[in-house]
Amino acid sequence: MQVLQEVANAIISGKMAETEKLVHQALESKIHVKDILNQGLIAGMDVVGKKFKNNEFYVPEVLIAARAMKAGMKILKPLFAASGVEPIAKLALGTVKGDLHDIGKNLVSMMLEGAGFEIIDLGVDVTPEKFCAAVTENKAKVIGLSALLTTTMLNMKTTIEHLKNNGVRESVKVVIGGAPVTQSYADEIGADGYAADAASAVAIVKNLLSIN
Repeated sequence: MQVLQEVANAIISGKMAETEKLVHQALESKIHVKDILNQGLIAGMDVVGKKFKNNEFYVPEVLIAARAMKAGMKILKPLFAASGVEPIAKLALGTVKGDLHDIGKNLVSMMLEGAGFEIIDLGVDVTPEKFCAAVTENKAKVIGLSALLTTTMLNMKTTIEHLKNNGVRESVKVVIGGAPVTQSYADEIGADGYAADAASAVAIVKNLLSIN
């Protein structure tokens, strides 16, 4: 439908007011909330993610697009329950204990939310106990651990060990990322996945959860 393509285009262009107007227009046209979400908001962020991965978009463009997406999501969210729309899965993201950097984490959060996941943002300096609670209390299917410092990378391993010791490791997928982090480190500490950047995080999470 034309209006859904216009919603997607507004998000790609980062036009927040235009996105809001078009989402309202789509609702007034009796287009199903699920279609507005999938063919409008998520479709737009999918293009943003691809452009980011191909270096056609940079961080500022992604942030502006995510702001437009969130504005559209704010209108739709109250209608989700009545329309039977559920998130793909719950994810908990946080920067590990001792690390206060959050730009990378925030980008990953935006890309995953834009792909239809429900995000539990645990913030920065997150203890292994908090990550564990996100699994036991919030039923997160995936937890994302971020670190920018080589000294705090060690707390990724500590967190995974804490999950094991508390009997919840088998019920959650763990993805790690951050400037000093590598695939070999992910393998070494027993993480399920490694995201080199925010754009690839969506594909990795979907792959881990066997989502097309």
